[in-house]
Amino acid sequence: MSVLVCTDLDRTLIYSTSALGLDGRPDASMPRLLCVELYHAVPLSYMTETAARALEALAEMTTLVPTTTRTPEQYARVHLLEKPAPYAICANGGRILVDGIEDLDWSAAVQARAAESGTSLDEVREQLVRVSGPFVLKRREASGLFAYAVVDRKAMPPGWVEDLSGWCAERGWRTSLQGRKVYCLPESLTKAAAAAEVARRAGTQRMLAAGDSLLDTELLEAAHASIRPAHGELHDTGWTSPSTAVTTASGIAAGEEITAWLLDQAGNRLAITKPWRPTKTNTAGRRVAQAPVQR
Repeated sequence: MSVLVCTDLDRTLIYSTSALGLDGRPDASMPRLLCVELYHAVPLSYMTETAARALEALAEMTTLVPTTTRTPEQYARVHLLEKPAPYAICANGGRILVDGIEDLDWSAAVQARAAESGTSLDEVREQLVRVSGPFVLKRREASGLFAYAVVDRKAMPPGWVEDLSGWCAERGWRTSLQGRKVYCLPESLTKAAAAAEVARRAGTQRMLAAGDSLLDTELLEAAHASIRPAHGELHDTGWTSPSTAVTTASGIAAGEEITAWLLDQAGNRLAITKPWRPTKTNTAGRRVAQAPVQR
């Protein structure tokens, strides 16, 4: 049985120094870490060696698809495997990369769906400017699809995210707080839709998924089986589903647990009991750009 594995990256598979969760551990219990991302020659993200070995084994027996809210340019900084994954989902499902090359038809279809909300990215950016204060450190847009703000969470006023969420919800957009970033995205922009398209192309029969944020809920629910860490946005809200496991560990130790769980599930050849019904997919074309994404 062919298996598709779609897994989020940040705070699911890979961890920044601030998200490691290793404070208070005795030196004897410290895991060996591998740096998987450099930014301006500075180490930025890590996995444990054990998780990296499990991920390599998983890539050999499944179609492994890194599935992230990062833009293609941000994703290109991450090096998980000795051989790059054949597919990657970036920009929260807004971009599908095939052997590192963007699928232009998929991107155009996603852009068209996002426009149907009736509220433009410019309007959302303007709202972020209006509600920003000293606690907002940066404002950015990603792939021409959504906006996000980098915030000082300790200085963020109570209820600020909730007020922004209400404004967005009235306009067909949604928000997600992940670490220091507050994302504003069109409701139609989902990882699950892109995962369904990759599954169609790869001809897989079973889907596994992992993620930690509210932006991962559709992906986790669409999978035959899924897992989330005992930290992050989903954990803070108490979200779960009948087909979603929760790690016992948090921080980078949860990343190690997630890769082991995925590897175990990928080896399970039991009959599929939960049908996977793709939604909002584009199956029309497969034209891709001729220039590779810059690395």
